[in-house]
Amino acid sequence: MNKSLFQKSFIANTVTTFNVLCGFFSIVFASQHDFRGASIMIIAAAIFDMLDGIVARLLGTSSRFGVELDSLSDVVSFGAAPAFLIYKAYAFQFGGWGILLSSLLLIFGALRLARFNIQVEDLNTKGDFKGLPIPMQALTIALFVLSFHHDGKIIEPYNYFVIPLVLFLSLLMVSKIRYNALPKLRDKNFRDKFFLFTILVVVLITTLLTNGEIIFYIIFGIVLFGILRKIYLLVINKKDENGNGNKTLENKSV
Repeated sequence: MNKSLFQKSFIANTVTTFNVLCGFFSIVFASQHDFRGASIMIIAAAIFDMLDGIVARLLGTSSRFGVELDSLSDVVSFGAAPAFLIYKAYAFQFGGWGILLSSLLLIFGALRLARFNIQVEDLNTKGDFKGLPIPMQALTIALFVLSFHHDGKIIEPYNYFVIPLVLFLSLLMVSKIRYNALPKLRDKNFRDKFFLFTILVVVLITTLLTNGEIIFYIIFGIVLFGILRKIYLLVINKKDENGNGNKTLENKSV
């Protein structure tokens, strides 16, 4: 590897390390019952997770090492951190069952990343995802806690949704439901990429100013959209199959 390429790779990988650093900070903050800080650190990790891909592609340094480093960082920032956050913020009251419930976000997230890694063929192209991307799961959990954890607890009636939400997100990660790469940067120029990144930063600033509740519903809406699209496509395909079947019977009768 020449010196120039090494320097470019170092820049991209450094951005990735900020991802895992934010994940570690989130765990530390959650252990100190600073759930707002822990949630914000997960959101910050998501920014670095998107930014490292942009930097790698702009510098032309996409590599298998970068893919593996990114996945290892994601296990911490989007697997361990949200799992520990939801445990400390709510599930601790259920003892061992609470530990098991919280760990599902980490376990299924790791399975999701392992499946993604063996499916990556072109390192310079990121297509649509099969299963809910782990950063989206982590953002959903972080925004949920940021929005509805007040006075030392998840406020009612949102506390009743914690267990279904954890199970729902965990199963979605290992499902075959298709989610679009967000944002789709592979076909955009630098100006478009910068514009999209600026929008994300503005959205995240708005999240902090509004305590995250509005953005939580937007993110959760995106999560649900993948399911609704899947149902819609199944219905359309079913109608097409029935239509073709009817045409075949008509042809035979003639």
